[in-house]
Amino acid sequence: MRLNNKLKEIIAYLLGLALIALLLRLAGLIQADRLVFPGTGEILAAFFRLILSARTWEMIGGTLMRLILALAISVLGGTALGLLTGLNSFLRHLLRPLSAMLRSIPMLVLIIVVMVLSRYQYVPVIASVLVLTPMIQEAACEGCMRISTELIDVWRMNSGLNLTVITHVYLPLMSGYLRQSFLNAAAMGIKLVISGEYMVQARSSLGKAIYNSSYFNEYPDIYAYALIMILMVLFLSSLPAALFRLISMRSAQKGLRVHRNAHPKAR
Repeated sequence: MRLNNKLKEIIAYLLGLALIALLLRLAGLIQADRLVFPGTGEILAAFFRLILSARTWEMIGGTLMRLILALAISVLGGTALGLLTGLNSFLRHLLRPLSAMLRSIPMLVLIIVVMVLSRYQYVPVIASVLVLTPMIQEAACEGCMRISTELIDVWRMNSGLNLTVITHVYLPLMSGYLRQSFLNAAAMGIKLVISGEYMVQARSSLGKAIYNSSYFNEYPDIYAYALIMILMVLFLSSLPAALFRLISMRSAQKGLRVHRNAHPKAR
């Protein structure tokens, strides 16, 4: 049953890619502009030409480094702020206007402001962090507030709020909210980072590559870079799920060892 569901998902995804190709083809027929809307064959040819180039992998690596740095800062900062605001109502209401402003401000305006305040090479990371951190913070705060108060009271009777309680009680109980926010952050982060790279012409980046392709009207390359971005999003989106599965497996194994040590006869 699970294999059949996976096969259906793969077929549906491939049909989705075919739908995108069909829409591009229809747009080309309507506008009668083969330059802006090239055929699927031209896009695939550009994709394989780019993916086989060492220069493309260098640009992918540069963008990935900025994206991973932005995600790491956002995840750590957003989760910490989410815990603090979830446990402290005054702090939650204090930071709510700032969080709403950062989530609603247009990315172009935010990039321009960051360009004025920092060096150009830091703009893609800083701008992405300012958008992603409130997203993760809000999810972490909601997850923290949804934890059963009775369960927390039991832990407080035995120990105060410390790192052990946070890592073994709060974070596992918040995992559902955190997992979805991490997936959304990975998908949005790549768009934010590349937008910043495009604006500041960051070296060794997909953003600058897209800018150069648009400047020289190389539209097949632009669509090929878009396909590369989609594959990067799929890869990055699968990492949080795999990480959470690994953490769950290790937690279950640790719980089993504790149970066996407490009940030797159960071995």
